[in-house]
Amino acid sequence: MARPKEFDPDRVLDAAMDAFWSKGYAATSAQDLVDTTGLGRGSLYNAFSSKHRLFQEALRRYEDKWTTRQEAVLDGPGDIRERIRQVLMTVVEEESLRAPGPRGCLAVNAAVELAGLDPEVTAQVRHIFERVEQALHTALARARRDGEIGPDKDPRALALFVLNALYGLRVLGKTADRTALTGIVETTLSVL
Repeated sequence: MARPKEFDPDRVLDAAMDAFWSKGYAATSAQDLVDTTGLGRGSLYNAFSSKHRLFQEALRRYEDKWTTRQEAVLDGPGDIRERIRQVLMTVVEEESLRAPGPRGCLAVNAAVELAGLDPEVTAQVRHIFERVEQALHTALARARRDGEIGPDKDPRALALFVLNALYGLRVLGKTADRTALTGIVETTLSVL
């Protein structure tokens, strides 16, 4: 009879996600993962087979948590500018309040570190970006149909523009102050 898992996979993935998010893929050692997850090396290997596989699962966990939250806001009720402001200001809040320092976005960090070098991670990150772009496009197309934005506005182009601002905030959030980040939000909204 197979031995049941003696750990909570979600808790382990959250801990691994935090380790990778804080240090990056390459700089996160096996010992870091042991320390943060509380599992021994053998248990980690048996559960996830490799550091790479654990990273991919942590990235999926990140997508499940953060991308789903963004989609829900964008699909919700209310003025399109307020929904987009909420998504962008969540980034500003997270980057401004994070201790010991801003970590950016795990998907962006993975893209910067591994895209072009690791086809599997590149595909995962592309999928995350495409999900957010599609949620923005759907919300903006609905806003154009409902007269919230002008009929001359291209929802796909605006979705890409806002996506760029969203992920740009994550990158700049590592060094810029709250005032600068809020200015980017307001400028982005002024284009809609």
